[in-house]
Amino acid sequence: MTQDGFEAAGIDTGRPHPARIYDYLLGGKDHYAVDQRAGDELAAAAPEARIGVRANRAFLRRAVRYVVGSGVRQILDIGTGLPTSPNVHEVAQSVAPDVRVAYVDNDPIVAAHGNTLLSRSGTTRILLGDLRDPRSVLDHPDVRRLIDFDQPVALLLVAVLHFLTDTDRPEEIVATLRDALPAGSFLVLSHATGDFADRSAAQAVYTKATASLNLRTRAGVERFFDGFELVEPGLAQIPFWRPDTPPPPRSEEIGFYGGVARKAS
Repeated sequence: MTQDGFEAAGIDTGRPHPARIYDYLLGGKDHYAVDQRAGDELAAAAPEARIGVRANRAFLRRAVRYVVGSGVRQILDIGTGLPTSPNVHEVAQSVAPDVRVAYVDNDPIVAAHGNTLLSRSGTTRILLGDLRDPRSVLDHPDVRRLIDFDQPVALLLVAVLHFLTDTDRPEEIVATLRDALPAGSFLVLSHATGDFADRSAAQAVYTKATASLNLRTRAGVERFFDGFELVEPGLAQIPFWRPDTPPPPRSEEIGFYGGVARKAS
């Protein structure tokens, strides 16, 4: 299937999709029975899964407020969490109403929901695209209409890189995106890990999904920040990255790293 010049998989309701599993675990309604079953299996295999996805969403909100508070007025969000609210543009525009947001996702269902959600906004746009082809994302005319790559950009790769295998060359993908960003830009990234517990059973759930779950160590996640300078507190378990409320119970079990980093001149 192609849309907006991107290659993307067709709508597959016979297998769970990571974005729809995520929506189910967050308590959303934009998923199918197959996604619900996968979500239940995931929660059984990794008991912290539900608090983990909520903590990831909370990390995203804090990180977006941070980068917008640092002066960034344009965001490129690849692997969006739409339609779960509050969305990136809602959080960002509550801090600065002039922030522009380009969303990119490879799930046609997510894109369809996003188009409905964003239809009245001229400062946001969702495009059907694939992180594995970063050049086509960067060169898309609608991205270029919203995002001025001569000015600082916040690149969001939140809970998406762990769906790329090593053969997808994720470090090269991130480097391609990084090199397109001017100095003063930010990278916001979170990634699943097995550092705190054996999560092979959770990985097995995704063997039936449209993308596999590829856990990486702290050192593996840190490599994605090459060429950036991590802001305090550096790479951390997501509940402990600049918390604005007390971290929820069992936060130390959450197998997600998160960080925000700035591209220096």
